[in-house]
Amino acid sequence: MTRLSVNVNKIATLRNARGGNLPDLLQMVKDIERFGAQGITVHPRPDERHIRRQDVYDIKRIITTELNIEGYPDERLLNIIADVRPDQVTLVPDAPGVITSNAGWNTRDNLSLLTDIIGQIKQSAGRVSVFVNADPSMMPYARRAGADRIELYTGPYAERYASDPAEAVRPFVDAATAAHEVGLGINAGHDLNLTNLAYIRQQIAWLDEVSIGHALICDALYLGLENTISQYLRRLQ
Repeated sequence: MTRLSVNVNKIATLRNARGGNLPDLLQMVKDIERFGAQGITVHPRPDERHIRRQDVYDIKRIITTELNIEGYPDERLLNIIADVRPDQVTLVPDAPGVITSNAGWNTRDNLSLLTDIIGQIKQSAGRVSVFVNADPSMMPYARRAGADRIELYTGPYAERYASDPAEAVRPFVDAATAAHEVGLGINAGHDLNLTNLAYIRQQIAWLDEVSIGHALICDALYLGLENTISQYLRRLQ
């Protein structure tokens, strides 16, 4: 079964737009779990434009499923990880001002950095995943660096899906196969939605987890949160 981790950044963005505590982030985390999601993802960026540092601590205190913290491994994030001890850390190569994660690590060129960082993180986290492009050559280096999983950056898949699903998914199947062969678990995330999710799940049968935030929260505006999570879970069966 492929697990659904809901990225709650957009809920925090809406809250921050007006100040106060509407929507109530912690209550929504509880509801997301109650409605069947198997994990919560947060990406606490330095500018705190959505998830704030304190949010991470507060979510850890109430969460009953798995907490996945993603981000660039600067000193600030490493300190949060050491304090919170999440179930999973997903390393992304984001520059400080980037709007959203839009590329994966070159695990070959950054092997030494990733090896050092992953070794440090594993003292606190349950497992480490590395955000990568759909490039099979990157998988052995992710494994050598000590990663437990990779997360495939699925933006290009989502962009091409409408015109040619089979061609859109092909590089991701190849990359997932390469990761599987070297013993890595496989996550996926970025621009996955109710339209394109089932197909990539069908093509990568050993997909462990998807992390979905923006599209899921947008769908919830129309469909309601409980119904939306139910529909995403059905796509993953």
